[in-house]
Amino acid sequence: MAKKRKRSSRSKKTRSENFLRNLIIILSVLSSFIVLFLVGYYFGYLHGKDEIDKKLQKKEKQHLKAIEELEKVLKENQPLSTKQLDKRKKEKAKYDITAAHEIEDKKALQPLERKQHPKHHKKYPKLAIIFDDVSFPSQVKEIKKLNLKVTMSFFPPTAIHPDTPKLAKREPFYMVHLPMEAIHFNKEEAFTLHVNDSQAIIDDRIKKIKELFPRVHYINNHTGSKFTSNKAAVERLVNVFDKYGIQFIDSRTTSKTKVKDVVQQHHHRYMARDVFLDHKGDIASIKKQIALAVKIAKKYGAAIAIGHPHKNTLQALKESKNLFKGVELVYVYQLY
Repeated sequence: MAKKRKRSSRSKKTRSENFLRNLIIILSVLSSFIVLFLVGYYFGYLHGKDEIDKKLQKKEKQHLKAIEELEKVLKENQPLSTKQLDKRKKEKAKYDITAAHEIEDKKALQPLERKQHPKHHKKYPKLAIIFDDVSFPSQVKEIKKLNLKVTMSFFPPTAIHPDTPKLAKREPFYMVHLPMEAIHFNKEEAFTLHVNDSQAIIDDRIKKIKELFPRVHYINNHTGSKFTSNKAAVERLVNVFDKYGIQFIDSRTTSKTKVKDVVQQHHHRYMARDVFLDHKGDIASIKKQIALAVKIAKKYGAAIAIGHPHKNTLQALKESKNLFKGVELVYVYQLY
């Protein structure tokens, strides 16, 4: 009996020792995994932080480059090299031939759905025609030859078209055509606002716009399908516009635009493009769009049409002056 008790005691002791040994091994392995995980997480965090810092630094450099370019064009009588002059000529030819706007989806081309404004009556409809992409003196000259009350929306100046502030200064009323990030567009302007731009960067850009165009109170977007469909980005922009007394006119380059939601939350009127005159560049199509803009103005009491200073657009407007007998052509600020 004594021997059996001793064997049982030894067996229990052996099992306890084995259990403790296995427990120590398991805890050691778990500890190793935890240490490896923490070390990996730490270095991953450092790597991720480094990548974020690099992206922020890149954005800041892009922003500073855009501001520096604007500062250069602010200097008067800045001589242009032969290379720059040739580049400007090519750029002007591009604007004369191709449509310079981007539409993200066909739904965005549909007329704006809205209610008739109570202050307007069908007997006195108003139509505002905006010319986007105005960049060169020759374009201003051709627009003025129309002898129609239209609103010119000028690009911020760049080395390619440095004279836009001077051209705008001569007009009784003007807008600024501010480039914004697009989903599909490979001809981005130098001064383009991006979805990830901070409110500080946007503020700095709009501050420069006000310095360049001191009488600007209306801005519409050039391209911008990605920017205007991002509610947070639009919120940052509208906050800055409020600070500088600017009304945003939505060019509606995407049906997913969030501009209406944001401006109405700020208790502003939503102003947006009803019709693109020259999405199709042939004269017959442009004339149909002019007639559509007039029809919408008569239906709702007011409408906004956007075109570009292209040869066919100017010609179609010249040949369609009889259509405007039923509406009053006004600057944008006279719509409401």
